[in-house]
Amino acid sequence: MAVNNLESGKKVTIVDTTLRDGEQTAGVVFANEEKIVIAEMLSELGVDQLEVGIPTMGGDEKAAIKEIVKRNLKSSIMAWNRAVIGDIEQSIDCGVDAVAISISVSDIHIQHKLKTSREWVLENMIKSVEFAKKNGLYVSVNGEDASRADKEFLVKFINEAKKAGANRFRYCDTVGIMEPFKLRDDIKYLYDSTGFDIEMHTHNDFGMATANAVAGIKGGASHVGVTVNGLGERAGNAALEEVVMALMLVYGYKGENINTQMFREVSEYVSRASGRELPIWKAIVGTNMFAHESGIHADGAIKDPKNYEAFDPAIVGLERQIVIGKHSGRAAIINKFREYNMELTDDEAKGILELVRSTSVRLKRTLFDKEVVQLYKEYKRRLKEN
Repeated sequence: MAVNNLESGKKVTIVDTTLRDGEQTAGVVFANEEKIVIAEMLSELGVDQLEVGIPTMGGDEKAAIKEIVKRNLKSSIMAWNRAVIGDIEQSIDCGVDAVAISISVSDIHIQHKLKTSREWVLENMIKSVEFAKKNGLYVSVNGEDASRADKEFLVKFINEAKKAGANRFRYCDTVGIMEPFKLRDDIKYLYDSTGFDIEMHTHNDFGMATANAVAGIKGGASHVGVTVNGLGERAGNAALEEVVMALMLVYGYKGENINTQMFREVSEYVSRASGRELPIWKAIVGTNMFAHESGIHADGAIKDPKNYEAFDPAIVGLERQIVIGKHSGRAAIINKFREYNMELTDDEAKGILELVRSTSVRLKRTLFDKEVVQLYKEYKRRLKEN
């Protein structure tokens, strides 16, 4: 599902890690059958590469990865590994065509987590990459906590990975501390200094994962890691649907073989499988994206949806809704009854609207169509009585 910049011709490869980082969301476990379905859906949607799990965990994790590999999907299938030969051997046994080799690169992690040195990190990364390449695998070298690492050490790390045969470097904003403007500059510096393919892997701790992912691409990154609905550790990762739609509709990238109409379907399935509710206000795929209640907005959307919609809801598998409630106006009431082939007069619309608003306040919610029809009958009854 590469997206292509219309001006520069630069392609961005989409890497989905819902089945690895997404499942690392606290409390989330996918059944093996669900993992297979999610992988198949993402491949059909057009994702370039799927990071599907951690083989060294063994058991069900490894069994699910093997089953996904057997499906011969269009997407490249990647497994996640530490910079440990034994991990990579487990990935090879699963039959994947690509591996992510992850190791900490910040001094905070090196000193306080690994309790070792930069030299040890480089040595183990190089050994792991060389082993994976000897076994014919595509290799992404993941710089865990790259956003807090020394930039000159990152340049050295990337160049050593490149010499060892790695295919790309994954820049991990592991604790989600970056902001788009600085990140764009940092990625540009790394890319200009190394000429190496960079993947963005951003977390949402400050609500900027999507913005940071896009900023990295603008800085020169050629790959972007995402998850469906933004699942992931803590506050989650950059959301697949947000990043792709932003690239296509905000930045003018052309989607190649991307079935955006599947976004809502995929989001709903992952929401159910993860046990995490899909908020109605969720960007891109939430039902409120195209729900209009406010009188001015509903009237504008009825006259021309472009007045209040950034894009056609059908593009992502949704439908437009004119919601009837406290904030509705007469235009929305008239339009709602036209759906039932009923043409209201202005007086009728005004009378029904008064009942709609009072009922909505009493019930503390918007109204169902049947309730609106009942209010029409109540309005007519009151007219007869008067």
